[in-house]
Amino acid sequence: MDLPILSFTQYDLVFNVLSFTVACMFASAAFFIAARNSIGERYRLAVTIAALAVGIAGYHYVMIFYNWVASYELSGMVYVPNGHRFNDAYRYVDWILTVPLLMVELVAVLGLSKSESRSLLTRLIIAAALMTGLGYPGEISSDNMVRFIFGVLGTLPFLYIVYVLWFEMSGALERQSERIRVLYRNIRLLTLAAWGFYPMAYMAPLFLTSSASGEVILQVGYSMADILAKCGYGIIIFSIARLKTEADRTASRPRPKGPQVPTPGPVRPGVAR
Repeated sequence: MDLPILSFTQYDLVFNVLSFTVACMFASAAFFIAARNSIGERYRLAVTIAALAVGIAGYHYVMIFYNWVASYELSGMVYVPNGHRFNDAYRYVDWILTVPLLMVELVAVLGLSKSESRSLLTRLIIAAALMTGLGYPGEISSDNMVRFIFGVLGTLPFLYIVYVLWFEMSGALERQSERIRVLYRNIRLLTLAAWGFYPMAYMAPLFLTSSASGEVILQVGYSMADILAKCGYGIIIFSIARLKTEADRTASRPRPKGPQVPTPGPVRPGVAR
């Protein structure tokens, strides 16, 4: 898709948001790596995958950032495309890798049985890959009808993921503590809000008369949704892992025995006690 001419404000907004997103991704990766050893071994895989997901995203945002800079040059009072093609594939390569990892994080931290985990992961990973793969043809097309069709097709796997998170995993949550159920509720709401923002940003160019406004909303919307869907999501995963670690440690501690009170012997007449 051809890039539009942008004003100073429009170009700088995208520039700054991309820079901020790079910082968020790498800061989150550093935090998850540093905090990994504070989590019980059973849940470290989830935190490790959280670090991997934001690390992959951070790399791709560096590429997106420099690609954005390389695609424009200042001409008078506006930024104009210089003929360098802005590569939309960076985002989709990132998503095809990281979105399935987000599903793995969630299943890993809940500590489900192998059979439950295998079934959920197979379906969630396939749905996540389809959601990303179906969106790409519309992203690179200049035909609004093609964009609309593939946008709708890509939304269907997303709705299936929402169904699994809300209904199929409800049984697994009954075995979790109240605090973990609250965090899981938050992660479902975050997934709905952040992932639900992608199709809105994706469809924005169809409804805006200005291609410049559509491009800005697209780039800023995708970036902010990625921060929520990866950094925010990972922090909740870490919080669940920490709670489950504390619960496991509490359960494994030996219960303290009560104080030993000596039993008084029989009282003999005339003997003071």
